[in-house]
Amino acid sequence: MDQSTPNQTEASPTEASPTEADTTRVTGWAMPVITLLGVAAAIVAAFVGSGALGGTPVAEAAGGALSADVTPVAPAGSAFGIWSVIYLGLIAYALWQLNATARRSARQRALRPWALASVLLNAAWIWTVQLDQIAFSVVVIVVLLGVLVRIMYLLGAPRTGGVVELVVTDGTFGLYLGWVSVATLANTFAWLAAEGVDPVTEIPLGLVGIVAAAGIGLATALLSRGRVAPALATAWGLAWVAVGRTEGRFESGALVWTAAVASAVVMVVAVLNWLRVRRATLPGQDANRPGRS
Repeated sequence: MDQSTPNQTEASPTEASPTEADTTRVTGWAMPVITLLGVAAAIVAAFVGSGALGGTPVAEAAGGALSADVTPVAPAGSAFGIWSVIYLGLIAYALWQLNATARRSARQRALRPWALASVLLNAAWIWTVQLDQIAFSVVVIVVLLGVLVRIMYLLGAPRTGGVVELVVTDGTFGLYLGWVSVATLANTFAWLAAEGVDPVTEIPLGLVGIVAAAGIGLATALLSRGRVAPALATAWGLAWVAVGRTEGRFESGALVWTAAVASAVVMVVAVLNWLRVRRATLPGQDANRPGRS
């Protein structure tokens, strides 16, 4: 994640600078409270829908269409532990955005409706799977991915909340984007497999899928001007794809090594790009450009 000075207020040259009124106007309580309640409700709905309190786990729903052994690009089950980190981050964000600093922030004012949309879409995705609507789940997760891309753009505005905002906002939504990028590909392969498209269950197309996921991770790292959090989540997903291919239906040395190397490359490129952007940032200049975290 970006460790640049968080309190600078110079906007990116690609964005209009906030007016003085924008940066000093305090948002009323309505939208922050709606955001808090919406995030809480969506996380509860997602938690219940995941089968954590009983019922059918997502991996077993829809006839096991999203299980870890259904396609060559499905991550091993342990990969989904990243949701615990993302949910904790979302809870921290929902609480933090209530404070006075966040309510004076034009950045946070723009972010709230999109953040709320992202958690509602995530809950909707879980329930579409539970209702055996795999095709519709692909539509939902693609829309969710688009919302997260929009959030990353909005987070290019200047930060005013210091390291806390950096962690709970930029870090959380960066991980969220990186993981959903991998999940979108896995979800699409799972839907095609359920529809009887046999090539997606074969190793050659699995290799193509892994390379595609790595390409998305690299593009995000390079276009986001040094964000590391999205790449971290993408690399995590690819690493667990490698683990998943060490046994089971799609056991394959080629898949293991391709996914492992792809994971490492995504992470190394992201870190090198972060260092490059850090070096290029002039003293006194806001390093928080569009897409940084």
